[in-house]
Amino acid sequence: MDKIKIAIADDNRELVGLMEDYLNAQPNMEVVDVAYNGKTCIEMLQKQTVDILLLDIIMPYLDGIAVLDALKENGDLKEIDVIMLSAFGQESIMSQAADYGASYFIMKPFEANRLAVQINHIMNARSNAAGPPEGRLTQEDRITNMVKEIGIPPHLKGYSYLKEAITLVLEQPEVLNKVTKVLYPGIASKFDTTSARVERSIRHAIEQVWNRHETIDHIAKIFGYSVAHLESKPTNSEFIAMVVDSLRLEMRNESDQ
Repeated sequence: MDKIKIAIADDNRELVGLMEDYLNAQPNMEVVDVAYNGKTCIEMLQKQTVDILLLDIIMPYLDGIAVLDALKENGDLKEIDVIMLSAFGQESIMSQAADYGASYFIMKPFEANRLAVQINHIMNARSNAAGPPEGRLTQEDRITNMVKEIGIPPHLKGYSYLKEAITLVLEQPEVLNKVTKVLYPGIASKFDTTSARVERSIRHAIEQVWNRHETIDHIAKIFGYSVAHLESKPTNSEFIAMVVDSLRLEMRNESDQ
């Protein structure tokens, strides 16, 4: 079986050495190259075939966000899964990184085995994912389009948290009945934050939409509800359920065509 090809970009040379030694000791993993700043990271990725990139947020020349932006714009590199590493729990940066395509976040310091577990998780998810029929939108595209159409500003932390919540509920409908015990903790784990912050950020994002009265008419048309039905701001779980139901109906109608 082919090994998972991993690249590391971090200006902490000691940490890079420790990660490299640990991951190379795993039977299914191989660190193919390392870089110590953002500029050489991009050059490295253009020369190497890489499955997973471990990317520090704060680096010389180009930071992690700039590297993500470069990957997103490069058709040959945008399929690389990225795990962001950071010593700072700045949610605005994490939210921006998620919008640029980061797969996961790990706060420093961390246990090396946690890193290996996450790499395996990402690769398993990749191998299990079935591509959509040609010409059809992916689930992620549909969710992004819906959240943007509703009018939630992408710069809000709740934007990324909502997208993740909708994804989880589409895949596991039962978690909608366990928002505090399962849904919020799951999102918090991915973004390396707390369940309380996830709940608060999603609530704030919904409030931003409901505080703009002209938006309610627009949302009513999207979801097929009357304006009167939407006069009261929904709870987080009610809003997520509305979006999920609308997406399921959209996907069902397309499959029937």
